[in-house]
Amino acid sequence: MRTLVLGRTPARVTDVVATLRADGFDAEGVHSDEEARRLLEAEEFAVLIIGGGVDRETRAALKGFAAERRVRRVIDGALTAPYDTYVRREFEPLIREVALNE
Repeated sequence: MRTLVLGRTPARVTDVVATLRADGFDAEGVHSDEEARRLLEAEEFAVLIIGGGVDRETRAALKGFAAERRVRRVIDGALTAPYDTYVRREFEPLIREVALNE
């Protein structure tokens, strides 16, 4: 089960992906909508995390696009420091929930 992370701040995306991978999750990170759409079209992702820096219109469009690609869960994220703690507290339980329902 794969997770795609879309965020506008490269360092934050790197931190989220690194934490997820360190905790045993299969995660990929991107910074642009085009990259996210390309990956969602070409590969299967169960979860999409959209960072807080993504504007409302883009967020809505990506949620629709993800639903068409059978992404099972879209998570709206707005990180707070320390980032690894936030990822573990907020994102990982939701990803695990998706995995349990497969």
